[in-house]
Amino acid sequence: MVVNPALAVRETPVDARDRSALYDVFQTIHADSCPREYNFHMHTVCSDGRLQPEELIQQAIELGLKGLAITDHHSVNGYRRAQKWLDESKQMREENGTAAPTLWTGLEVNAYLLDTEVHILAYAFDPDHPSIAPYLQGRTTMGREYQADRAIAAIHLAGGLAILAHPARYRRSVADLIPEAACLGIDGTEAYYAYNNPEPWTPSPSETENVRQLNDRHNLLCTCGTDTHGLSLLRRV
Repeated sequence: MVVNPALAVRETPVDARDRSALYDVFQTIHADSCPREYNFHMHTVCSDGRLQPEELIQQAIELGLKGLAITDHHSVNGYRRAQKWLDESKQMREENGTAAPTLWTGLEVNAYLLDTEVHILAYAFDPDHPSIAPYLQGRTTMGREYQADRAIAAIHLAGGLAILAHPARYRRSVADLIPEAACLGIDGTEAYYAYNNPEPWTPSPSETENVRQLNDRHNLLCTCGTDTHGLSLLRRV
């Protein structure tokens, strides 16, 4: 196959554990960033989603995403499979002039905060770090490791960022949960989230505004994600 060098794409990969690069991206996130530029909350068959990891990353490329994370519950197997597919298909993409998005490590874990079970998203961490191992067993942790402060600390020890997922979905209000999470060292919250699964996907206005104001008050990052469990990265189910 003859390739026009002017059309070929040469990828300059960002390390999946590059916390600094992801931090910079999170600082640019706004209401229109998701789902066609960035998507940091998606699930595969490796937890409770319907997409194979390879299907997910191929769809991300077709959508033209710049960056993403697969956040399966208590598992990084989906991330590993997607990264393997990216590695093995790199030459083909370069020949076709197709760029791949940055895939960061991702994870969603259950944790206990203010007598409430919440979900904490982890990004750009070392999946082989000992501190994260208890959260990669395919199930909710128990005892001390189930506490939000311990989960946040474990993510930080593994070099990652800790984000409170869909903060307006819990029985405790965001006015309670976000300040408490901030005191425990959380890095941000999923400010841009569609709580009623609209078509097309768009972040819920009132919840977004409340969360953004609290994030600003506590100097927290804002992230975005569709929380995809179905077959399309453009919506939740």
